[in-house]
Amino acid sequence: MAEVVNTNQFKNGMHIELEGAAWRIVEFQHVKPGKGGAFVRTKLKSLDSGSIVDKTFRAGEKFPRVHTETKNAQYLYDSGEEVVFMDEQTFEQISLPRETVADVLDFLQPSSIVQLLTLDGRPSGVQLPASVELSVAETEPGVRGDTVSNVTKPAKLETGAIVQVPLFVNQGDRIKVDTRERRYISRA
Repeated sequence: MAEVVNTNQFKNGMHIELEGAAWRIVEFQHVKPGKGGAFVRTKLKSLDSGSIVDKTFRAGEKFPRVHTETKNAQYLYDSGEEVVFMDEQTFEQISLPRETVADVLDFLQPSSIVQLLTLDGRPSGVQLPASVELSVAETEPGVRGDTVSNVTKPAKLETGAIVQVPLFVNQGDRIKVDTRERRYISRA
């Protein structure tokens, strides 16, 4: 019997079975309205087609959990339609359709190490570390005197990703970025 998880145990990146297919939880939110029962709003990504759908479930609803295996892989290059990784143990090259990893490509540098997710022996996606260190390629200079708390400005990173950073971050600085929430954490 497969392990069963309920909506209270949902985590980003977890895989569940729904309507006979495997889905990855991209994001979820528990909602408790003032009137009526609590529910969970989710954004699910199909491992077969790569499509993303919004689904709402009642709190406490149960689903079979789909277990995925992870192995370390090195990001090699993006060929436009496919993204190529190399298994660190076997040195085998694995190609994934660009759509399946498009959400994480913003934080990948060539030769960076990621977790390759496999479902029933076939690659289904990648998982990045919780945070990565990247250099700021472009940003407006911070103006002295702009010291109101929590003021941010957009910064383009070396990989092309754009994140909001505090005013004191300048071009060329190395920063730590949360890959799940796509936000600035600290200077590196």
